[in-house]
Amino acid sequence: MSDGAVRLKSDFLEVDISPQGAEMVALRDRHGHDLLWNGDPAFWTGRAPLLFPIVGRLPNDQLVHDGKVYPMAQHGFARRRAFTLEEATDQAVRLALHDDEETRKQYPFPFSLTVTYRLEEATLTIEAEVANTGPGVLPASFGFHPAFRWPLPYGGTRADHRLVFEKAEAEAIHRPVGGLLSTATEANPAAGAILEPTDALFERDALIFLDLRSRHVRFGVPGEPGLEVAFPDMPHLGIWSKPGAPFLCIEPWAGYASPEDGPAEFIDKPGLSLLAPGATKRFAMSVRWLPDVGRLIGPHEVEG
Repeated sequence: MSDGAVRLKSDFLEVDISPQGAEMVALRDRHGHDLLWNGDPAFWTGRAPLLFPIVGRLPNDQLVHDGKVYPMAQHGFARRRAFTLEEATDQAVRLALHDDEETRKQYPFPFSLTVTYRLEEATLTIEAEVANTGPGVLPASFGFHPAFRWPLPYGGTRADHRLVFEKAEAEAIHRPVGGLLSTATEANPAAGAILEPTDALFERDALIFLDLRSRHVRFGVPGEPGLEVAFPDMPHLGIWSKPGAPFLCIEPWAGYASPEDGPAEFIDKPGLSLLAPGATKRFAMSVRWLPDVGRLIGPHEVEG
């Protein structure tokens, strides 16, 4: 287990969470099979970073507020900060990050970010709560960025894997252009509710679904065990890998990169949540182990 990481265990899953970035760094099934990417720097050092206070990039990697410029790297700073461990049991862990002198050099807003991981049977729920602790409006986005093994350790090749949406998806998608959101769109690559991930699909970076009907997706080889990623309140979804990389990122977002032709002032950026003083907003997703990715099961119908 990584230094300082906290482990959650159930009869179905084992999860390690690091205080660094409040990031999930390992996810294993009951037999010890790794389901999460391991951060191999040959491809990508991330595993499941949390994206805050932005998703994607800003123009020139700069946040502009009241005409003043602040440097802000892609996906924000939370993934690079040490969180405070507030509570830990075998089934739940809560970590927190608050604004300080360093965050205000990038993001001139008071805030509190609390992240809770909760493991119940075969379902891991990740909940983030952003609170506005200042006197003005808090503009923020939040995103999840978990990278799952591709292929999963249950048989079948990468080419056998499918991403199965809850509902048929037909709306056009966007791509990143220099890290910003393309103004142009392209045809949705999903055939109804089924997306076949291939290396060629990611040669031009991520798939960005802004107009999404589904609230969950399933990933794996039909007829084999797999995963369901649910995001009931997250309106956007990114799907990303690198050609040849043995991982697939399934990324529920509330927010997205600045559009190519977006406004200069950060608070005018589309996709932001604008929190009034004293307000809080919750962002959540879950990962559920499925005995058969080809069918949907209820929360207590876990087999295997």
